[in-house]
Amino acid sequence: MSKLEIHQIPVLNDNYLYLIKDPDSDAVGIVDPAVAEPVVEKLEELGWTLTHILNTHHHMDHTGANLELKEKTGCMVVGAGNDAERIPGIDLRLADGEMFDFGTQQAKIFEVPGHTTGHIAYWFEQSDALFCGDTLFALGCGRLFEGTPMQMWNSLRKFLDLPDETRVFCAHEYTESNAHFAMTIEPQNHDLRERFDLIQELRSQGKPTVPSLLGEEKATNPFLRPDSDHIKQTLGMPGADVVEVFAEIRARKDSF
Repeated sequence: MSKLEIHQIPVLNDNYLYLIKDPDSDAVGIVDPAVAEPVVEKLEELGWTLTHILNTHHHMDHTGANLELKEKTGCMVVGAGNDAERIPGIDLRLADGEMFDFGTQQAKIFEVPGHTTGHIAYWFEQSDALFCGDTLFALGCGRLFEGTPMQMWNSLRKFLDLPDETRVFCAHEYTESNAHFAMTIEPQNHDLRERFDLIQELRSQGKPTVPSLLGEEKATNPFLRPDSDHIKQTLGMPGADVVEVFAEIRARKDSF
């Protein structure tokens, strides 16, 4: 089976939209459309017709173009069933563990509350692609606007079980700032130091740092590593529960 064709579209200050196509069918989707014009331009450039909008959560920089694109194309809007009242134009309501058919491709749905209470992620196993919105970032995670540290940690734990080769298509270019913060949490992490240098080089050239590989995140992202003895020592929390450590990391990032 062919893998998804994925085009990254940078919009606003630091958002990434993802235009995706199943090469074996006519299915074309846009993940978290903040604005319509760049999406329409890319569709025209590629000669594609939009069939789906895939929303991860309700924030306007992820759903702002739902209704305009739906009106223009007649596409189907897909989102979290438990947050349907906040997803503009929603047609298909998805729940944790369900499989979403996108042409010949299938995405497993994860409910990942924390950033919002109704956040979901889409994992296309055959394409090694995880569209995780604002739950997991390269070297970071989303702010807890509506959820608790325990909810967010339990959400992130779901990603830890996925293969290392999974590509993490997060929704923002926050990586350089996240890298500076991560270095304060685990300065002795050699893999993190190497990644920090690469990120600075990429950003100095105006290149994206996204997608990242999940294996990289497992090895270097402090929000996936609250069980690290090195991190606990840095925080002065030896023997602390992982949720307490995660909450401390999140609190420090909020004021970083």
